[in-house]
Amino acid sequence: MADTIPFIDLAAQRSRLKDRIDAAVMKVLDEGRYILGPEVEELESQLAEFAGIGRALSCANGTDAILLPLMAWGIGPGDAVFVPSFTFASTAEVVVLAGASPVFVDVDPNTYNMSPTSLEAAIKAVKDAGELTPRAVIAVDLFGQPANYPSLAPIAREADLKLISDCAQAYGSTLDGQASLAWADVLTVSFYPAKPLGGYGDGGAVLCKDEALYDTMRSVRVHGEGATRYEYARIGLNSRLDTLQAAILLAKLSVFGDEIQMRQKVADRYRAGFGNAVKIPHVIEGAQSTWAQYTIEVDRRDDFRAHLAEHGVPSAIYYPIPLHFHAPYAKYPVAPGGLPVTEAAAERVLSLPMHPDMSATDIDRVIEAVTSFN
Repeated sequence: MADTIPFIDLAAQRSRLKDRIDAAVMKVLDEGRYILGPEVEELESQLAEFAGIGRALSCANGTDAILLPLMAWGIGPGDAVFVPSFTFASTAEVVVLAGASPVFVDVDPNTYNMSPTSLEAAIKAVKDAGELTPRAVIAVDLFGQPANYPSLAPIAREADLKLISDCAQAYGSTLDGQASLAWADVLTVSFYPAKPLGGYGDGGAVLCKDEALYDTMRSVRVHGEGATRYEYARIGLNSRLDTLQAAILLAKLSVFGDEIQMRQKVADRYRAGFGNAVKIPHVIEGAQSTWAQYTIEVDRRDDFRAHLAEHGVPSAIYYPIPLHFHAPYAKYPVAPGGLPVTEAAAERVLSLPMHPDMSATDIDRVIEAVTSFN
């Protein structure tokens, strides 16, 4: 069996950015402002500047980033929030934590992002049933590319629903040159180390355009703090971003635009090399993906993975069990007609190595392994 190439090579990025990251970390250690130090505010400013829209509020992780606006809007018991089932647990988990009910929606067969048709049907079904009050939609920008916001946003607005862009995997992606916040009420980010813009620990952020919402989320982030430190205006969280993580992220953000283009070059090489051997990712017109994952569809997935492993090519499966099949979520509603696209994709998708520092040799090895399967 051949030596295995990296799936995500954080060590290569660390080597490339070592001097600026080391300097940033030492500055924080020397100054000793470990909680909400100046780097946190600077990161928030630069995150909004990079997105080109809104204000950014950092927090402890990408899960809290979605929970903060739900809490700020007062979403809770008796409310419905529409979410995809083909995603990580956080997207639905926060809805339950807020006391509301997730309603699972199917995805598009090509992008794996939320289906506008399924969303529209799910909203109508919930309204007709009359048991829950529709309040919000959480669209996930899966695998690095934005959802179809020009189609999703009018549906949400027509139903008077808030729209969250769960951009955990796709901060830095654009559609027609704009961040998803151009259509959504909030954009949420995860800085988990494996994300395109990842720290060296947990972290997250939420971007919004509404100043009142920003102020409320800022209060929720720190125990519901009011006008003074020991006045509590509401129930909140302990969800501050460590200054050390902010410093590391500032160093990484300085090269993030270049890294997105480096990822795009890997994706372009894959596309050219794979031909018709597998179903390659479909990026919607006008979109720039961050290529958090390079996800293909294959027949005989287990055999295919074994073949890749023999050639030293690792792979991953996101997400083998749709959320609506997991015991904690099985009781919640699904869109009319069920989620056939979600269930089919969960059986067929496979993610390949993808990171900005991939060598031409490693890319060629992946292409050779993929195209030699029969």
